[in-house]
Amino acid sequence: MKIIFMGTPDFSVPSLKTIFSEEYELIGVVTQPDRPRGRGKRLLPSPVKKWALEKGINIYQPLRARDEEFITQIEDLAPDLIVTAAYGQILPKKILDIPPLGCINVHASLLPKYRGASPIQQAILDGETKTGITIMYMDEGMDTGDIILQKETPIHPDENSGDLHDRLADLGAKALRESLKLFTVEKPVGIPQAHEDATYCQKIDKAMGRINWGMNIDRIRNHIRALTPWPGAYTYIGSMRLKVWEAYQVEYCNLKNISSGQIVYADEQHGLVVSGSDGLIRLSKVQAPGKRVMEDVEFLRGNRIKVNTFLDDGDEV
Repeated sequence: MKIIFMGTPDFSVPSLKTIFSEEYELIGVVTQPDRPRGRGKRLLPSPVKKWALEKGINIYQPLRARDEEFITQIEDLAPDLIVTAAYGQILPKKILDIPPLGCINVHASLLPKYRGASPIQQAILDGETKTGITIMYMDEGMDTGDIILQKETPIHPDENSGDLHDRLADLGAKALRESLKLFTVEKPVGIPQAHEDATYCQKIDKAMGRINWGMNIDRIRNHIRALTPWPGAYTYIGSMRLKVWEAYQVEYCNLKNISSGQIVYADEQHGLVVSGSDGLIRLSKVQAPGKRVMEDVEFLRGNRIKVNTFLDDGDEV
């Protein structure tokens, strides 16, 4: 079975490794063009390209998947199956129609829930307790194709999107391995999605990182978990932009008339504790500009924070 793989970020690599290790005929890898990254804005290859280069696999990096020259290249390769995992571009019908076994995608949610590009973050933002992987046939819609196979996994209460991403990348590879075995027998019949139950992901950007202290504690925690490690959840103490890596709800407090965003404790005994709309939350791991991630008590040793200061209101530290 001749396979072309399309993927770009770290999430894609375990699925690519699965195809390679199972000794299918991997005739090409398609990934996004090299992008400028880091402070020097050097052009750097995607994780998929780096891995494929090490293995000597033919690599294709079209600027647009719908370019006629690229479509002709795919036609000439004559794949039996195309597998995608977080490629980053929508495939045109001309490509979808090329492989006789179809095009399949490794998607990080239990479709039809969380169609779109950010299912991992969105599931945590919404406080979901489970998610999973869907292997699906691709059509011209956004994650609307028939389902071949699904695998479910719990979302752990303290898990952030980075942790969940890594688990789902591995689970996606396992689900893909099972799916490819089905294709060696015959083309599996997909199950149509319940389109009326579909939900969609919002686009994640850096501006979403700012914490709204008027939310309840569960939503604040989910916000921090969902946006860690990228783009990062943050707040301001005076003019200092403080990134929050971990937080958890705390019970101790006999104080009254506390407002959302108010610093209730800032000491080595209690840590850095802030009020949400319905309780208290400890910012247990934080990062100041230009500094490493540290425990809140360590941060407080080098930064004197006034109790009753309000986050995000411009008060002085």
